[in-house]
Amino acid sequence: MSSPANLDVNNEITEGVYTPCDIGSNMILSPPGYWERYHSAEDPELQLVLALLSLSLSMYMVTVLRNLLSILAVRSDSPLHSPMCFFLSILCWADIGFTSATVPKMIVDMQSHSRVISYEGCLTRMSFLVLFACMEDMLLTVMAYDCFVAISRPLHYPVIVNPLLCVFFILVSFFLSPLDSQLHSWFVLLFTIIKNVEITNFVCDPSQLLNLACSDSVINNIFIYFDSTMFGFLPISGILLSYYKIVPSILRMSSSDGKYKGFSTCGSHLAVAC
Repeated sequence: MSSPANLDVNNEITEGVYTPCDIGSNMILSPPGYWERYHSAEDPELQLVLALLSLSLSMYMVTVLRNLLSILAVRSDSPLHSPMCFFLSILCWADIGFTSATVPKMIVDMQSHSRVISYEGCLTRMSFLVLFACMEDMLLTVMAYDCFVAISRPLHYPVIVNPLLCVFFILVSFFLSPLDSQLHSWFVLLFTIIKNVEITNFVCDPSQLLNLACSDSVINNIFIYFDSTMFGFLPISGILLSYYKIVPSILRMSSSDGKYKGFSTCGSHLAVAC
């Protein structure tokens, strides 16, 4: 009986034609020596990496500071104590969490010239990323509904968008976001067999972790499409439907001041949604 052919792991990794099930659990998903070349001080790309590092750090600090100032302005100014500003302050907290789930890791990777992250760390990062992304989707949908009521039903706005409804919307958002995050984590843990790996990506998208699974990829694709429909397509549809009703209501206004006030009311939210 002839012996089975030996698998040349180094050659397979270099050529990039391997699969997690073929190689085993102790692997690094990047070509050997790919990031070590940045350690050379004479590398012409070093200055570009440092420039990108400074730019990323500056943009991250500006994003966090902008959101904190927005939250402080809403809390300190009583005229801004409206449902829209209340939703905006929660959205700012979610945006800080979403940005902090990816950008600091990216900055550290650029400084250390390595993108390697453990399976456990990638799973944790993915959970926070999905959590805050879903929370932002829910909040943007709620804010679109708030704009719709404010423009199309201005006289009934205080009755419809009451404090009880606002708290209900926030509680629903806080319930669905962790549910979506835990659903992703459970699905990845259920179908990912190889766990003792190092992954070279700072975003840790669920599809990347599902690529480590040895199961049928059709099941993974079905889950991704279903989740994208529930927590992606439906919120976007709600936002588009709200503005489908908002724009005709604004155009029907007789005065130019009313049209300007209507567009300014929902303009900032539309910019963020886009």
